[in-house]
Amino acid sequence: MRIELASVPGSPGCLNEDWVSAALPASGQGGVLVLLDGVTPPPTEPGCAHSVPWFTARLGGALVELSGSRPGLPLSEVLATAISRTADAHRTTCDLSHVRTPQATVVLARWGKRTIEYLVLSDSVLLLEAPDGTVRAVLDDRLDRLPPGSLASHAIVDSTVRNKEGGFFTAAADPSVAARAVTGSASLSEVSAIAALTDGASRWTEMFGEGDWAAALGLLRKAGPRGLIDRVRELESADAEAGRVRLRRGKVHDDATAALVEL
Repeated sequence: MRIELASVPGSPGCLNEDWVSAALPASGQGGVLVLLDGVTPPPTEPGCAHSVPWFTARLGGALVELSGSRPGLPLSEVLATAISRTADAHRTTCDLSHVRTPQATVVLARWGKRTIEYLVLSDSVLLLEAPDGTVRAVLDDRLDRLPPGSLASHAIVDSTVRNKEGGFFTAAADPSVAARAVTGSASLSEVSAIAALTDGASRWTEMFGEGDWAAALGLLRKAGPRGLIDRVRELESADAEAGRVRLRRGKVHDDATAALVEL
């Protein structure tokens, strides 16, 4: 088994709000991959004394531990329990009802001897490669299906679509959001590799159109996760030099994280 991970902040010297980890059980059978993209809050009081990296580290750690130690627990329940555990860690000091309480997108995959299970919440991406080389992207596309103007400002997002029916959902302080995640499973014999990308890394396909998801996984295999991220940065810099600035969620550069697991 080959596992490669890389994560790069959007700007040098800034805190990276992404989080990624992979774990293999001591039995040597199966494993877990967790990738989070922390949501950057606007420069207003979010009602929380803790940073987004604090939150993603807490939530990510809980997801790894629960996924690995409780193999019989469905991934949606793993996420719900991890959200509750993380909320309890700052419930007495922070306003968890605030719409911008720390939160994150989630990709979670767990595999055993025969089956791989997966969960995706919000706009990070999970790729599943079959033995014949075909690649399937598991996406939660609610953000892309929002009506025009839904993301025009922080105020509009927070009042109309963030963690609301008909909008999009992220892992914050409400464990019931886990039921909104895209989930599924596949026979392990049908999957030869998995990859996970935060939207800062998936720009290679989604923003710049350098290749489809199969090509993105091929680049991950050839150049490694850091190689894909470096290519995204080169494309962003070329845009800036040419006077073109393409924004995704209002950012020229974003924290970028990628993971590849060859099963």
